[in-house]
Amino acid sequence: MIYIYSVALLIGGLIIINLIFGYQSKHIDPQFWSTMKFQLMLLPLFFIANLCIGYGVKFGVKAFHSLAFILITAKCMEVLISVWTGYLFMKEVPSWKTWAGLVVIGAGLVLVKQK
Repeated sequence: MIYIYSVALLIGGLIIINLIFGYQSKHIDPQFWSTMKFQLMLLPLFFIANLCIGYGVKFGVKAFHSLAFILITAKCMEVLISVWTGYLFMKEVPSWKTWAGLVVIGAGLVLVKQK
């Protein structure tokens, strides 16, 4: 059950952060003060996302007994979520190079988990 908590918390926190930055890049004026106002208004969401990611890593380490594996898995999740966010906000369609890169990351994840 702790595996599910870890994955759910990591995905939830990473989705929150990527949606915030995706929305900012699409809809918020890049001038300093408007960006700062947006970031300050969303501090509670960043706090929630940070807690989710922190506890996701903590539960993941308890479940898998490997910090390196959990952090690499979290980065792999973040890349997948970033691709999804790019499509959602910018209508960026991933190319074959993107998918090849994700395969390489997945292969690295398998290599790290091996004894």
